[in-house]
Amino acid sequence: MRRTKPLAVVAGAALFALAACGGSGGDNSANPDKKFTEAPEVTKDATRQGPAAEVDGAAAGGTITVYLPGDPGPDSMDPTDGWSVTGNSIQQALTSRSLTQYARDPKTGEMVLVPDLATDLGTPNDDFTEWKFTIRDDAKWQDGKPITAEEVAWGIQRSMDSDTFPAGPGTEYSQTYFSQAGEYKGPYTDKGKKWDGVTVSGNDITIKMAKPFPDMDYWGAFMAMGPAPLGKASNPPDYGQNILSNGPYKVESFRPNEELVLVKNDQWDPNTDPARHQYADKWIFKFNQDQAKVDQIMLSDNTESQTSLSTSLGSNNYDKANTELGDRLVQQSAQCTSFLSPDYTKITDINVRKAIAYAYPYQDMWLAGGEVPGVTRVPANSIMPPGMAGKHDYFVDGEQFTYNPEKSKELLKEAGYEPGEFKITMIYYEADPLAVASQKVLVKGMEEAGFSIKGVPVQDSPYNIWLNPDDKLNKTLNMRGVNWCSDWPSGLTMVPPLTKTGAAYNTAFFSEKSIDDEMNAITAKPLEEQADAWGALDEEISTKYFPIIPTAFRNELFVFGSKIGNGVGDGEIAAPDYKDLYVTQ
Repeated sequence: MRRTKPLAVVAGAALFALAACGGSGGDNSANPDKKFTEAPEVTKDATRQGPAAEVDGAAAGGTITVYLPGDPGPDSMDPTDGWSVTGNSIQQALTSRSLTQYARDPKTGEMVLVPDLATDLGTPNDDFTEWKFTIRDDAKWQDGKPITAEEVAWGIQRSMDSDTFPAGPGTEYSQTYFSQAGEYKGPYTDKGKKWDGVTVSGNDITIKMAKPFPDMDYWGAFMAMGPAPLGKASNPPDYGQNILSNGPYKVESFRPNEELVLVKNDQWDPNTDPARHQYADKWIFKFNQDQAKVDQIMLSDNTESQTSLSTSLGSNNYDKANTELGDRLVQQSAQCTSFLSPDYTKITDINVRKAIAYAYPYQDMWLAGGEVPGVTRVPANSIMPPGMAGKHDYFVDGEQFTYNPEKSKELLKEAGYEPGEFKITMIYYEADPLAVASQKVLVKGMEEAGFSIKGVPVQDSPYNIWLNPDDKLNKTLNMRGVNWCSDWPSGLTMVPPLTKTGAAYNTAFFSEKSIDDEMNAITAKPLEEQADAWGALDEEISTKYFPIIPTAFRNELFVFGSKIGNGVGDGEIAAPDYKDLYVTQ
């Protein structure tokens, strides 16, 4: 699942201003109390039913304002299109239900997979090639109409349409695991063509697989595995700007890249929902905010900030916030890695790709991008993040990549390039001041390491350019990037989405048939062997080809106002735990 914050993904300028990998170490001299942590475990409870347990001390009423510095937010609220941390964290918690969902254990902080629109976590057949879910009959849309099994099946069918939703998660999972994957192209692209992937009998839906898929219960937590109104009512792209809610909140207004306002949905029944609450009267999400201004608001404890929260904090204010805010400054672990993506079709020499890894000024980029070394970023050495089952510990070049200009020049010379001869062309997100600052740091560092750089400023989210193969600017780039969080705790959600031929977020355009074949073989292995197999493949891809450069493992910092109750994070999606927040009265 991608992170949308371009500051963290801008391949060029801030490229990953906040995503760097090994810089000059990962210690946190500013604060010995907070240290980088691994994501909590995810457990399952198939029997959990609504209503969700009340949060201690929770009160109803009030408005919660969420500031998202440097983050443009979702372009569309269509559930089938949602595959970003920002959009998914908001919509899955507040507006759009699916087969399953996550609840936070208040005692341990662990995330628990529980039922949502399904009455349990689904029942597979013996070889995981078929899954059956029973859809509850008491959940409603915001207009009061009941949600039907047919509408859930229609939502699942829409997820097969990779042409209509090219950046949606169905491109990776539905079009890999569901029946007729690669043949049936979805209801909008293959109009009128019958699909046998989902069948409905009463309240039961049965999903047929093209190959074993033991992780269907996890995949069921995505909005793409939820309902959509039948027929023209959910036609894209219009539906994405005017969705029907079935969660505790509905959309009052939505201005992409600017603001989303949610108000209570009076048709949502807490007795039907095992994890969500409806404490606040209204939510206001403000996208593309200036980090410095937001920090000033959140540190002031004025009326504006008391009922607000911020999804990040600038590094220059970390010491002050850590001293003054106490437990209102929340460090959230996550299974997330940030990457540079040299174009595999253009930067064909592995020594050049290694030179880029030594030329990236990690620590300086973290600081310029507003990150806190040792707290929100630490050096990365693999595709799979810490704590993920099967992760191998290895170093591509025998040691952790750090900023080493001389080593970079040596590798460039081995590849036949003198200093300044190899040109990197990339983009950066000009709308974010931290991205602009990071670009200057990047240019200085990489030029000292023997590269020349052309950084192209863009006003649009870099992902909108990177993910469009027909974009003229994208065709000129030889460096992109991606920030990636696991969709669930498995290497299956890290390695293939980033390195499989043709994968939507394979922004390096890496393609090796032998690797694709190994990916296919892993999913056919016994379940208990798959975790280590993904770790081994991660190591093989990186040490043999090094197509993408992991720059950082990530934690996030959230700042909660003094009147926000239960200010905690969601460890599964690395976002605030919107389901359980309230305004103290």
